[in-house]
Amino acid sequence: MIRIHDVSRTISPALAVWPGDAPPSLRHVVRKADGAGYNLTNLTLSPHTGTHADAPWHFDESGCRADGVDLARYMGRTHVVTVARKRGGIVPADLGNADLAGLERLLVHTWVSDLEDSEWTNEFPYPTIELVDFLADRGAVLLGMDAPSVDAFDSEDLPCHHRLYERGMGSLENLMLRGVPDGIYDLAALPLKIAGACGSPVRAVLRDI
Repeated sequence: MIRIHDVSRTISPALAVWPGDAPPSLRHVVRKADGAGYNLTNLTLSPHTGTHADAPWHFDESGCRADGVDLARYMGRTHVVTVARKRGGIVPADLGNADLAGLERLLVHTWVSDLEDSEWTNEFPYPTIELVDFLADRGAVLLGMDAPSVDAFDSEDLPCHHRLYERGMGSLENLMLRGVPDGIYDLAALPLKIAGACGSPVRAVLRDI
């Protein structure tokens, strides 16, 4: 049997979100327990809730919104590599001796995956321009991080967001790679088709090859 690894954070009111962003909420509007024939809930959340994909318009006025992203970037052959760096910018040397033959997508596993869904840190490792160029030069179309951002927490100009876009790469943020061995998988992490949105939550899963 082929194993599926769910590498998404669980969306709930307890989920930690970027400081200042709206936490998710779930409201029951119709209940079978109250005599109705079905249950109905209303969900309110930010496009950047939990495991998500940024749309280019999030950081570039000329970029597309969530309903216009290239879906091919978010599914297919994917390398998972664990990086020991605790803080600061991740450079190619941090990938160690990982076998990147046939690289199409890279998911970076750091200590941040050990945090519970309700925990938050401002001090997380993040990719550098050097790493983005290293991956793009090898044909990568996607970079995924278990950190909340592909830039430092206090970054205002978001250099790696822009560099990924310039190099034709998508990104995933806030993955949960705890317990996933390094290796090659099939990824599916499609953004929702939300018109006008600056990003979208995804249900990210890896399938053993």
